[in-house]
Amino acid sequence: MVRSKKFTHSEYKKRLIKTWNEIAPRYHKRWAKNNIGPFKSSSELVKLANIRPGHAVLDLACGTGAITKRIATKVGISGKVVGVDSSISAIKIAKKEINNKTNLDFVLSDAEFIKFNKKFDVVTCQYALFFFPNAQKVLQNIRQYLKKNGTLALTLHGNKDTVPYFSSILDVITKFIPDYIPQGTPNLDRFGTKDQLKKIISQAGFANIKVQEYAFTYRPGTFSDYWQNYLKYLAKPLKEKIKTLSIVQKQKMKNQIKQNTLPYTKKSGQIIFPWRVLVLTAKCS
Repeated sequence: MVRSKKFTHSEYKKRLIKTWNEIAPRYHKRWAKNNIGPFKSSSELVKLANIRPGHAVLDLACGTGAITKRIATKVGISGKVVGVDSSISAIKIAKKEINNKTNLDFVLSDAEFIKFNKKFDVVTCQYALFFFPNAQKVLQNIRQYLKKNGTLALTLHGNKDTVPYFSSILDVITKFIPDYIPQGTPNLDRFGTKDQLKKIISQAGFANIKVQEYAFTYRPGTFSDYWQNYLKYLAKPLKEKIKTLSIVQKQKMKNQIKQNTLPYTKKSGQIIFPWRVLVLTAKCS
C-alpha cells in the first residue's frame, strides 16, 4: 500500500478544519449537547475553573458551544464569555443556540493566532489541546490573554489504554490501513497521563498545576450499535479509506475489533466502556 505524504502543520490544520466542518452537526447531536460519557466532565471543568459572576472567560476550541453556554450562565449578565473555534460549521451551530444570551460571543479563529484587546479571568479548553500541532504556542497565547493569577482549566481524555472506546477500533483499523491516521498528524495520545499533561503546562510557564482524574463510563449499545455508529459518524476521507478494503478484509477487521470489546461486554450483549478523563487547572504566574 502506498503511504500518503506527510502533512505539514498547515496542511494538517486545513484537513482538520475541513473534517470538523463536515462532522460538527453530527458531533453536536450525538455528543456535545448531551451530558453522557466523557461529557459528564463538563460540569467538573466549570466547577474546578471557579468561574464567578462578572468574570471574563475565553472558551478556546469551543466547538458547538455546549460548555460555552454553561459558562455564560455562571458569569451572569455582568460577565462576558467568548467562544473561539476554527470550524465555521461549529460556530454556526453555537450561534444558533445562543438563546438570546447577551453576554456571549463566538469568534472564528485559529487558536495559534488569536488576538484580543483585553485579558480574561479564566480560559477553558475542553478536549482540544491534543489536536493542536503546536500546543506550546497555543498555551503561550493563552498566557498572553490571561490576567495575572488567572485560571487555565482544560479537559483531556486519558491515554488510549484508559479509553477503549477509541482504541478498540483504531488499534485494529491502523493495522489494516496504515495511513488511516495520516503522517504528520499530532499524537493525540501525547497528553493522556497526569505527568505528560503537567509537563507541557509547566513548560508553558503556568504555576499551581493540579490534575483531577475521573473515571466515567459510556454505553454504546451492542457491538453492532457501536460499529455501525462509528461508521455513520465518520468523516468522509476515513470512510473512503475503509471502502478500499475487500469484503474479506472488512470482515476480518470487524471480527478483531469485536474481540477487543469483549472485556467490556456484559452477558446481555451491551458494552460498557470505562472512560478516563483528566481535568487540569493552573494559574498564570
